[in-house]
Amino acid sequence: MTNVPPTPSGLRGAVDLSSLVDRAQRPTQQAGAPAGGPGAAAGTGGAGAAAVPGGVPATGAGPDADLTVPSLVIDVTDQSFQDVLQLSSVVPVIVDIWAEWCGPCKQLSPILEQLTAEYDGRVVLAKVDADTNPQLVQAFQAQSIPTVAAVIGGRPLGLFVGALPEAQVRDVFEQVVAAAEQNGVTGRVTVDGAAETEPQGEPAPEPLPPHHQAAYDAIERGDYAAAVQEYKTAIAQDPNDQMAVAGLAQVSLLDRLNGRTADELRSAAAAAPQDVEAQMAVADLDISGGHVEDAFGRLLDLVPTVFGADRETLRVRLVEYFELIGVDDPRVAAARRRLASALY
Repeated sequence: MTNVPPTPSGLRGAVDLSSLVDRAQRPTQQAGAPAGGPGAAAGTGGAGAAAVPGGVPATGAGPDADLTVPSLVIDVTDQSFQDVLQLSSVVPVIVDIWAEWCGPCKQLSPILEQLTAEYDGRVVLAKVDADTNPQLVQAFQAQSIPTVAAVIGGRPLGLFVGALPEAQVRDVFEQVVAAAEQNGVTGRVTVDGAAETEPQGEPAPEPLPPHHQAAYDAIERGDYAAAVQEYKTAIAQDPNDQMAVAGLAQVSLLDRLNGRTADELRSAAAAAPQDVEAQMAVADLDISGGHVEDAFGRLLDLVPTVFGADRETLRVRLVEYFELIGVDDPRVAAARRRLASALY
């Protein structure tokens, strides 16, 4: 999964996620209906009836239908994923794979929720706790979190990894809706009870600490160097600010890759296999594309072959990657052990 917005053609050949659904919980399929496809999602209720998240009945389960849901943001588990498959035949479902301990997840989630609200029923956001839903983590190939994907007509579409700025996430939403339209998914959902109650509005989000907000503003402008300095200042003021540490690792990666191409970086690394800077640049590229083990392996292979300042540079970059991926990730634990063995 990469930080590349989707295209409608990206649905072709996508993995069918219907195997995640407990068959005992599925409605009986009509003879000849493909398992997990949009046709199966309608179930066998009354004419056109569909079960949607929260058990709220709705009529008109086709791709142009209107459904009633309890919320535009739903929590989904391995066991309840059937709801997403059914819902995705009516509207595209954005899937946010996150964890409570993940700093970048806390930066990204409010953006996803805000954009979902702005689309006013044309998109639903499904939140998946990575710690308690291993089947979905595996199905979406979530090597790092946050991982964001979409499900359209029962089929998954990889979107991006990491906490992107709002402008980039907005572009992704636009392309998801376009992909859904080209695949015949053009319905809308209504929040249950919304018409009967006065709109209360969303609670105001907690303001970010000043340097975090300044870093966000700089990222929105594309000024990654300024964002790096803001996060460094935040860490200097509070060395235990883990959100700033994670933010610094992410924006530093963006800054290093800004304006460079994959072909340029890989050609330079191939021409100079012992050049520490060239190898780190390709490792950055691998990390940004979710190829975590490739990035770790490239730099760990190099550590025993260099000394002095070059070795320290590699150590610092690897530690930065560990923060970016998450210290609880098993790949990080394995890489830490290998790094310690190479250094000592």
